[in-house]
Amino acid sequence: MGLRLLLWTLTLSILLTYSSVRLQDPLEQVRRFTRADEFDFLTWTVDAAAVKIGQASLGDTGYLDPAQGREVVLEYLRLIQSAEELQANLAEIYADPALTDPASASIPVASDLTATRESLRRLQPAAEAVLQEQVAVVLADLGLGVGGEILPPVSFHFSRLPDALIVSPRSVIRQDANIQLEPGLPLEEHVALESRVERAVDVSALVVPVGGIGTYPTMVQETTALDWVLETVVHEWVHNYLSLRPLGLNYETTPELRTMNETTASLLGTEIGQQVLRRSYPELAPPPAAPAPLAADSPALVPPEPAVFDFRAEMHATRIEVDALLEADKVEEAEAYMETRRQVFYDQGYHFLRKLNQAYFAFYGAYADEPGGAAGEDPVGAAVRALRAQSSSTSDFLRRMAWMDSYADLTRVLGSPGFGTP
Repeated sequence: MGLRLLLWTLTLSILLTYSSVRLQDPLEQVRRFTRADEFDFLTWTVDAAAVKIGQASLGDTGYLDPAQGREVVLEYLRLIQSAEELQANLAEIYADPALTDPASASIPVASDLTATRESLRRLQPAAEAVLQEQVAVVLADLGLGVGGEILPPVSFHFSRLPDALIVSPRSVIRQDANIQLEPGLPLEEHVALESRVERAVDVSALVVPVGGIGTYPTMVQETTALDWVLETVVHEWVHNYLSLRPLGLNYETTPELRTMNETTASLLGTEIGQQVLRRSYPELAPPPAAPAPLAADSPALVPPEPAVFDFRAEMHATRIEVDALLEADKVEEAEAYMETRRQVFYDQGYHFLRKLNQAYFAFYGAYADEPGGAAGEDPVGAAVRALRAQSSSTSDFLRRMAWMDSYADLTRVLGSPGFGTP
């Protein structure tokens, strides 16, 4: 098992590294400003692969029954929660103006935090192995295995993730660069980097957070949100699966192929991740959606729901207007409009929108697993969703998508006679 995992790691690392280099070619001059702060994928991959190979050779989780495996994962989540609470307590101690010696006052809390982080470190390999096996079992049940094996094997590692500097031309929304930066850089450095790049190259730039990266093993952010973890593990496994096939190999060839790739991974990440959650952690799965009220329920007696600000709908409308302004060569008007709209979102409570620009739409617009949102009127995401709806199974959908190397392939399949009919 350890040797097989090593071979997969080497193969996928070469492919994924090549893809990362190609991604930077259109705006290589941007890297004049980022080289000192770029994430070291090679070192991370070697270290993570060593952990995985050691984990496979020990095979500790093979002796755990499903109930024991569940408990390992749930204990790991409890430890993460404890670490987060202790970290918050530390911050509160240092913020308390009544404390004259916060360093001394924080010693017990800091000691507990150190012990908790050490417990997490010891438990992490087992928790990852259990989650990998739980995902692999569902993938096999869905017909995505080969001779009983999931290829590539499901392999991920909890890690602090790099942020990504996204670069788009100002005159059109298009991702021309995606450069990963060392995690933990102060926000002011992100802002300064964006400004330097924009002034020097006359582009739109934005540093964005990411939740997972399709290296091998894949990188996943540590969190207590198990549903999100499972969906991210599947999402990144889909990227690894596609990286050995035309859709993944051509990820950077056109914006349409990137959207096809990301939307496929997002759709299946949610779909399969929720299946794993319901199978292994049913108590954590969301309840079924409530049925819609019947017409006979006298709607006149029910007070109308107050109007709610719909983030996706408003972002969708914003993207459409921005595209129209850019199409008319009104670049400065488009940028002024985006800032005005960002302030509207801020007033509605969406304070995470530090900047709304072409780079924002270039990055988030490729994740079109739901209607609306940052994709605007781009038909690619809707076509991928239509293919999933018309596919007979999860495996049929993924295998069809995997062998496409153009948007024309997707429209051709959707338009083929008899496709999608019983």
